[in-house]
Amino acid sequence: MKHLLTTFFIVCFSGLGFCQVLSDSVVVDTKYREDQFYAGVTYNWLVKEPSGLSQTGFSYGLHLGFVRDMPINKRRNVAFGLGLGFAFNNYRQNMAIINEPNRGFSYSIIDDSENPYSKNKFSTYVIEVPFEIRWRTSTAQSYSFWRIYTGFKLGYVFYDTSRYEGSLGTFKYKNNDDFNAFQYGLTLSAGYDDFNLHLYYGLNSIFGDVRVDNEALDMTTLKIGLMFYFL
Repeated sequence: MKHLLTTFFIVCFSGLGFCQVLSDSVVVDTKYREDQFYAGVTYNWLVKEPSGLSQTGFSYGLHLGFVRDMPINKRRNVAFGLGLGFAFNNYRQNMAIINEPNRGFSYSIIDDSENPYSKNKFSTYVIEVPFEIRWRTSTAQSYSFWRIYTGFKLGYVFYDTSRYEGSLGTFKYKNNDDFNAFQYGLTLSAGYDDFNLHLYYGLNSIFGDVRVDNEALDMTTLKIGLMFYFL
């Protein structure tokens, strides 16, 4: 029994010593960066829509990209972020886009009771450049923390489509020059750990110099959803 107790204490103290060596050997990264990859999904609301326009179905956005995190203080919980990303935006609504021979594209609000349709939407594919001012409660050894990231996002629409299927016929178009090539707006992401509320408000119109039923189409978008960040 005496020998057993002696062996037990030797093992315990040896283990403590080993753990101390391990803890002493852990190197804290004082130059760490946070949240440099992102992925998100949003619901896309149309704002400043013309009279009679309403959204139908689920309009959504998918977002993916990389942001270079650049801390500006010693604690590294305040930073600038500059990145590059991709977004797909889908808008389901009751505005028909039809390319008429010798007249170009025309825009009109559809009354579903008079001209029923099964599909009507337009979509944009966008290269995005986000710029953020970032605040968080992170440390070099913390993986769960609060964050508030706010900033500005510039987007280039490199591809767009519109599609209609209904009583007026079937129409599908690509790369309509009426879409504004450059989109820009304000962003805000806030949350804890993996789940972060994300907002985007567009500051310019989705379309250029376009009229629908003799009304200027100055429509922009408000996106609300979730953003997920990764190292």
